[in-house]
Amino acid sequence: MVGPYWAHVCGPLAPYAEGLRSQLERLGYTPLSAAGHVRLVAHLSRWLMRRGLAVSALTPTTVDAYFAERRATGYYNSLTWRSLRPLLDWLQQLGVVAAPGPVPATTPCERLLGRYRDYLLVERGLAASTVELNVRMVRPFLVDHVRADGQLDLERLSAGEVAAFVVAQSRKRPRSVGRMVTGLRSLLRFLHVDGSIDRPLALAVPSVASWSLSTLPKALSSDQVAALLTACDRNTSTGRRDLAILTLLVRLGLRAGEVAALALDDIDWRCGEITMRGKANRYDRLPLPADVGQAMVDYLRHGRPATAQGRTVFVWAQAPHRALSSTAVTTIVANAGRRAGLGLIGAHRLRHTAATAMLHAGGTLTEIGQVLRHRRVLTTAIYARVDRHALRLVARPWPGDAV
Repeated sequence: MVGPYWAHVCGPLAPYAEGLRSQLERLGYTPLSAAGHVRLVAHLSRWLMRRGLAVSALTPTTVDAYFAERRATGYYNSLTWRSLRPLLDWLQQLGVVAAPGPVPATTPCERLLGRYRDYLLVERGLAASTVELNVRMVRPFLVDHVRADGQLDLERLSAGEVAAFVVAQSRKRPRSVGRMVTGLRSLLRFLHVDGSIDRPLALAVPSVASWSLSTLPKALSSDQVAALLTACDRNTSTGRRDLAILTLLVRLGLRAGEVAALALDDIDWRCGEITMRGKANRYDRLPLPADVGQAMVDYLRHGRPATAQGRTVFVWAQAPHRALSSTAVTTIVANAGRRAGLGLIGAHRLRHTAATAMLHAGGTLTEIGQVLRHRRVLTTAIYARVDRHALRLVARPWPGDAV
């Protein structure tokens, strides 16, 4: 069997080629994949040499220029900056290339959004992903109030303007207007605290019509859950990981982000408990069921790569073995649903499945709310409509001839 082809690196990157090769091996790259990265580095080094550029010139602008020329030349693989991430990470560790820092805010609008971002992170304790979503949602509102000279015009902001903006956005983006309204209320509260506006206008944001309580929670049946779990190949590392993730979601009703953030230090094997990092920096301890623990042990012993980075339980199957994201967890659920012939299934549907299973097993709404870590009783009350037998006992007769 022919081994991988290792390209000879000449030019500015030549002194770092051997170190990069060793680094790729430590990160768990296969020899074939590592050889592909080295070939890309050799091509980049020749490109830098032709232009008389040193390694320190590898800025985002230079990298973009390199890939633009690579695409124009006709290459069909390794066409974005992500292909160079192993090299750039290695050079940054050596101090040869500066790590990319935050882009400085140059306009009054961006400076205000920067303060708003800090407020959400420090004062409100929101997750970074939630903060960035809020910032993205409210940016159009601030952009609409930028004067011709580039300054923000918020001193005369009125409730009518706020309502008009929401109405306009509801026509442009009907699917995301509900989330935008939440972000806008948050921004207006911050603007009042920040002193940018002299009166609270958060209450001026109109509510968006929602019929989320008009239907029953869409839970999977026991047969569908069995099919979903059976769709994971327990003879492979990826299948063991996916089975552990699905079991956590189905049995404990965790959120996708909570599964992705679960760390090895969060598991207390002696006490049979796990510590969950929920919304708003909330920490809760949950019991670890035997079947969930067994699935996790099987993955940790026979599936989690020895070259995994960090202390998160679940990592990517391909190198570099970094922590999964919440989107990756959702994708794992969707792929398992398709393999099981169940169609498109989201991670949150398994949360409904866990709550419904607890209700059918005799659990009370209070107990379900504790497991799901709901902050409000009304949030858990949605599952009261699932127990149709109990509802028949309290339903009043329908007036008519029979009465």
